[in-house]
Amino acid sequence: MNEFESTSPIVELTGVSKLYQHSWPALTDISMQIEKGDFVFILGATGAGKTTLLRLLYRADLPDSGEIRALGYDLNHIARKDISSLRKRIGVIFQDFKLLAERTAYENLEFVLRSIGMKSDLIPVKIQETMTQIGILHRKDAYPHELSGGEQQKISIARALVKEPELLLADEPTGNIDPKGSADILNILKDVNYQGTTVIMCTHDAEIAMGSRRRCITLDAGRIVRDAD
Repeated sequence: MNEFESTSPIVELTGVSKLYQHSWPALTDISMQIEKGDFVFILGATGAGKTTLLRLLYRADLPDSGEIRALGYDLNHIARKDISSLRKRIGVIFQDFKLLAERTAYENLEFVLRSIGMKSDLIPVKIQETMTQIGILHRKDAYPHELSGGEQQKISIARALVKEPELLLADEPTGNIDPKGSADILNILKDVNYQGTTVIMCTHDAEIAMGSRRRCITLDAGRIVRDAD
C-alpha cells in the first residue's frame, strides 16, 4: 500500500467535467470523496451522468477537466501498463450483464480468473466459494440464455467479486429485475460491503437508495444536487 492509499480516500474527484461529442455536458464540476469501506448510492434519472461517472472510475473514459484518483492512482496520468493493475482491484457490475453468451456461468467466472493470472488449481475453489456466497452455485453449468434476469445479474455480481476487488462499481444492478430479485441483489451488495469492500451503486430508484440509509449522492443533468447520509 502506498502513502496515498493509506492516508487518502479510496476515490476522490475534484472539479471533474465530461463532454460527449464535444458539446453535451455529461458531468459538470463533480467533486466528491469516498472512503474505504463506504457504501454510496449515486442516484439520478436516466441521462443524469451515473454511468459516465463509473466509466471514469474504471478508466474506460477520461475527463475533459478536473482530477480523479482511485485506489492510489492518478487516473488522468496513469501509465498504460498500470491500467490493468487498477482494473484487477475493481469489480464492475453492468446493467446489461455483459456475460459471455457462449460460455456457462462457471466459464464466465473462470475467464476472469485466468485473465488476472490466477493459478489453475486455485480457480475451481475460488469459483465455488464465490458462487456459493451469491447463492447461484446450482446454476454453474447454465448458459446465459438459460438464466432468468435475476440469475444473470447474480452471475454478473459473482464475476465481479470472484477476483476479490477492493472497489465494487454497480451500474443499475436492480434495474432489469423484479422487486424480490432486487432485494436479493441489494442484500448481497450490503453483505459484500460488510466484509470490507467499498461499494458504489448507481440507481434511478430513490426508494431503494433512501431506504438503505446509506450516503446518497444525487445527480441531475450531470451535476451534484444533493449529497447526504
